[in-house]
Amino acid sequence: MIDMARNTPQVTQDEDSSKRRQILDGARKVFMDLGFDGASMGEIARAAGVSKGTLYVYFSDKIGLFEAIVEEETRTALLFRFDATRDIATNLMGFGEAYIALVCRPGGGSAIRTVMAIAERMPDVGRRYYDRVLEGTIGCLTTYLRGRVAAKQLAIEDCQLAASQFHLMCQATLFLPFIFQAEPAPSPDRIRKVVGSAVRMFLANYGVKD
Repeated sequence: MIDMARNTPQVTQDEDSSKRRQILDGARKVFMDLGFDGASMGEIARAAGVSKGTLYVYFSDKIGLFEAIVEEETRTALLFRFDATRDIATNLMGFGEAYIALVCRPGGGSAIRTVMAIAERMPDVGRRYYDRVLEGTIGCLTTYLRGRVAAKQLAIEDCQLAASQFHLMCQATLFLPFIFQAEPAPSPDRIRKVVGSAVRMFLANYGVKD
């Protein structure tokens, strides 16, 4: 489409979104293959199939690019919705399985590994990732638990602590071996077994006793 007043090409919203998606996909692959330090804007442009000029139209530097990928992780991490019509065990099971399937998905650990590698030198990046992805996920569970406490279905003094505990129990034997590439992504059956154990332990401690 041409703007006749300025005689310059105009990019439609769909074209803009598609190009941005193309760049992010290319950047994700480069960060995964080379790490943050090894990645360059030139390499990202080549992987995305765009010119460096086009790349800089969308992102001023690779920090901004990486943070855009982190932002996508945030939106994905918060997709789970608790169902008030289901019992607590079913909701916790669904949350735990969805969370582990997300963070331990094939290729899904690259952003976390990259953040871990650069957080000491670039603490703002690490802090934003922690606040948006990890604390955001725990915050969703905390809100749900507070509702169940108010309904007298759970007995919890500190719901944020309880949410963090459940969060870590779901990771047991799954997340660390995966993130350090000692084991491949866990199978759905393995996730179900570990999360099921976490749910039973959680309710044994925080469930309302008759």
